[in-house]
Amino acid sequence: MKVKDVMNPDAKAVWITESLADAAKSMWDNDCGILPIIIDDRKVVGVITDRDICIGTAIKDSKPSGISVEEVMSGKVYAATPDEDIEQALQTMREHKVRRLPVVNPEGELAGILSMNDIVLNTKDSKGKAQINYADVVETYQAICEHPAPMTAAAKAAT
Repeated sequence: MKVKDVMNPDAKAVWITESLADAAKSMWDNDCGILPIIIDDRKVVGVITDRDICIGTAIKDSKPSGISVEEVMSGKVYAATPDEDIEQALQTMREHKVRRLPVVNPEGELAGILSMNDIVLNTKDSKGKAQINYADVVETYQAICEHPAPMTAAAKAAT
């Protein structure tokens, strides 16, 4: 199964120049917890989550309308392509401990979004036949949910 068979092709995004308030409103209006951040011809340059908005607002001690998404976004974009196998997308999610991946075309432009919800809800076809390996899905959720090991006293002292 390919990413394009499962992804949401109607992904919402936010321009890099918009505010955290704009991003939060879009998330509220579209019932989503992540937005790809785009420039120019919808090229994905980052992502922002509802958690980023909350923590960014608190740390900056400012109104969300006065903070640009660029100030708190994650510039690391872990993405999938429409023709990529679901198994590869799950591997990317496991490696980077993310629940959602922007889906980009060869030019890096937004083509959709793939979430663990999309994957779980599409594990079986209309006849009940498994289309996605359940073990891969569970392994991915386990990797995403796993907490990092606590830092030892020696490691903390070295930082």
